[in-house]
Amino acid sequence: MSFDLLTVDFTSPNAGKEFTHSLHHTGFAVIKNHPLPADLVEEVYANCQNFFGQPEEYKRRYIRHDVPNRGYFPPLSENAKYSNVKDLKEFYHYFNDPEYLPKEFGQNLQKLYQEMHAIASKALSWIEDNLPAHLREALCMPLKDMIVNSDRTLIRLIHYPPLTGNEEENAVRAAAHEDIGMLTFLPAATAKGLQVKDSQGNWHEVPCDHGTIAVNTGDTLTAITQGYLPATTHCVVNPDPEMAKTSRFSMPLFLHPQDDVRLPDGRTAKDYLMQRLKEIGLA
Repeated sequence: MSFDLLTVDFTSPNAGKEFTHSLHHTGFAVIKNHPLPADLVEEVYANCQNFFGQPEEYKRRYIRHDVPNRGYFPPLSENAKYSNVKDLKEFYHYFNDPEYLPKEFGQNLQKLYQEMHAIASKALSWIEDNLPAHLREALCMPLKDMIVNSDRTLIRLIHYPPLTGNEEENAVRAAAHEDIGMLTFLPAATAKGLQVKDSQGNWHEVPCDHGTIAVNTGDTLTAITQGYLPATTHCVVNPDPEMAKTSRFSMPLFLHPQDDVRLPDGRTAKDYLMQRLKEIGLA
């Protein structure tokens, strides 16, 4: 059986149906011909290279001890839910709060957040329009309304440093995991490496063609849709030896609902998020 991960044309009249079909069957979809400006994406990747290339003592100025889950996270800060080995990455969490943004990003990151948030709202409308009727009627509010004024949605700027050969045994750039939020939107990373696991346990490379956005379901949306949209296991593998000395950058937007959105089991979105952040070492 083929792994039915679709590349969807954002401008197609069938985009919503194809997008939801792909998420339903694989947990992933890829969007092309979307309105996210390519030059903005390239500028933010250049900003990432500049910021993460700074000395460690400089980057540590942006560790946020006052507010949890924001700011800079040094290498070996995070592990996957079922892993005791830390991932080989450092990252910065941006919550649309330009007051605390490193100067290397200027206004680019705020623009990126706004552009991606608009695309995410459209994608949620696609999903709701194509859910089975009983699931659509069971929603506590329209899906796109769940993210309005949410202060939990963030862009994670990730630097996967070159490998040295001295990494901990079994350490990888991002161990197998499922995402927490509603949807994750990932403009094409600077190198391959993202893989997704199918229901038979086989791994497949997720396309990262220039100008595309990979989208995957998170556990919160799986709960909201009562399992109809699965949060599929994925990872970022270590590169081949010839690419091991090269950094990889990515910048997913993690889409989260308002804190008081109720999941079908009665928990709030905030309760669920706090539980998951503890499991991965970020709370």
